[in-house]
Amino acid sequence: MTEAVVGTDWNAWQDSWDRQQEWYMPDREERFRVMLDMVEAFAGPAPRVLDLACGTGTITARLLDRFPGAESTGVDLDPALLAIARGTFAGDDRVRFVTADLKDPDWTARLPHDRYDAVLTATALHWLHADPLRTLYGQLAGLVRDGGVFLNADHMPDPATPRINEAERALRHARMDRAKAAGVLDWRAWWDLAAADPVLAGPTAERFGIYGEHADGDTPSAEWHARTLREAGFAEARTVWSSPSDAMVLGLK
Repeated sequence: MTEAVVGTDWNAWQDSWDRQQEWYMPDREERFRVMLDMVEAFAGPAPRVLDLACGTGTITARLLDRFPGAESTGVDLDPALLAIARGTFAGDDRVRFVTADLKDPDWTARLPHDRYDAVLTATALHWLHADPLRTLYGQLAGLVRDGGVFLNADHMPDPATPRINEAERALRHARMDRAKAAGVLDWRAWWDLAAADPVLAGPTAERFGIYGEHADGDTPSAEWHARTLREAGFAEARTVWSSPSDAMVLGLK
């Protein structure tokens, strides 16, 4: 590791990422609390967790704060976010990070374990279209132990309520516009900062080479997620948390 990498304030980058994400999702911490409640209910206080599409390790950080005896494997393809994650958790033997593409049929072969008590993900799988997501759910059914859980918190609008959806969206975006005018960083501004940082500039350029500006995935309803998880091999699946725009679906193996 270079001196610049060693001296980088990774916690500051984590905090900056959190603030940027909370601009889009002011209830972000609430979904994490419920997610970890469900992990505790099904796996106890020392779970083995797969942090799926882990980004900067947001879920892992909250997992270890609440359950110091937990173990986490973070998997992602984004080199910039993984750089922040690896820098943040350097030296913590409870945490491992794996670089893998979830659309690669053999991505699970890179993992250090064959089974996990819980697989957790948030605001990430909407980067996938429905067919690759259906395939991924089948793979996850093989990774979650019997009695274990998968939890996905993401954008899951209900197509049956277009007027409600539009009213909520208008209010949310008006609040976001006011916050941005007050100086809050949005997605693009945050990445501009990363691109200007001497440590993250290279990984940031690489990640835009992989993803482009943003993925063109799907946002099916919570009911679709629950049904698809059951079809993939989960015994039960349903919504365990929701906001006006997002939801979290739990699949029980």
